[in-house]
Amino acid sequence: MSATSTLVTQGARPPKSTRRVEPIYYLFLLPSLVLFTLAITVPGVIGIFFSFTDSIGIGDWNFVGFTNYIALFSDPAILQSYLFTFGFAIATVIVVNIFAFLLAVGLTARIRFKTGLRTVFVIPMVISGIIIAYVFNFLFSNSLPALGTAWGIPWLQTSLLANPDLAWTAIVFVTAWQAIPGTMLIYIAGLLSIPGDVYEAADLDGASKPQQLFRITVPLVAGYVVINVILGFKGFLNAYDIIVGLTNGGPGTSTRSIAMTIIAGFNGGDYAYQMANATIFFLVAIVIALIQLSVTRGRSAL
Repeated sequence: MSATSTLVTQGARPPKSTRRVEPIYYLFLLPSLVLFTLAITVPGVIGIFFSFTDSIGIGDWNFVGFTNYIALFSDPAILQSYLFTFGFAIATVIVVNIFAFLLAVGLTARIRFKTGLRTVFVIPMVISGIIIAYVFNFLFSNSLPALGTAWGIPWLQTSLLANPDLAWTAIVFVTAWQAIPGTMLIYIAGLLSIPGDVYEAADLDGASKPQQLFRITVPLVAGYVVINVILGFKGFLNAYDIIVGLTNGGPGTSTRSIAMTIIAGFNGGDYAYQMANATIFFLVAIVIALIQLSVTRGRSAL
């Protein structure tokens, strides 16, 4: 009996590996660490520091403590931007995941030209968001009203982007149009990882296609659903370019996101105030990231 077997038999743990990390690895890591520190960490710390001042971005400043943070929670414009951003993110996550999953199911089925169709559906993902926004801005402002007039549809005769109650639906539609391909690819990877024997056994048992979808496919890709939902929600909270190209936060401020509010404040002399807003938003992102880590870690443990 070997020494390792003897240790296991006696209930002791095998000795840990003594493998050491070569110093050269740290040398290769150093440039990235320096760039990350200078480009992200240092500006972030400076920004948090100035969130406790009355700075306008230049000139003299004074400490004001938590005044900026207290004012944030009573500012209707800030609360409106958070309400819109979270509502938009939730709605877009739902739309994106439903359509991406259905497309993934269709593009992994036994159909002709599925490889070519996958390429076609991925095209929106590689186009700049601002370009997509300007194209759809023209469609919503000109083409759709013309069709609404020709077909006699009153609510379609004016631009959706000019309607405070419906402008958000146009933003959700355009954002989903660009985001669906990336989410679809993750679902395709999940669907292709399911063994074919599972479906063959279900066919022998007489399970219909809808039954296989809801009782086999959906449970087996549940981990991918969780990942797509969390990553999508965190990404949509940073919505900026598509909203700028479609509505620029209008009508009024009805579609102004948190990112737009922060950037507009920087340009308008509210540097310290919006730095406090950015700090709060950063903490929200950290909470979401921690939830993502805990959920995905739990999934991997299963």
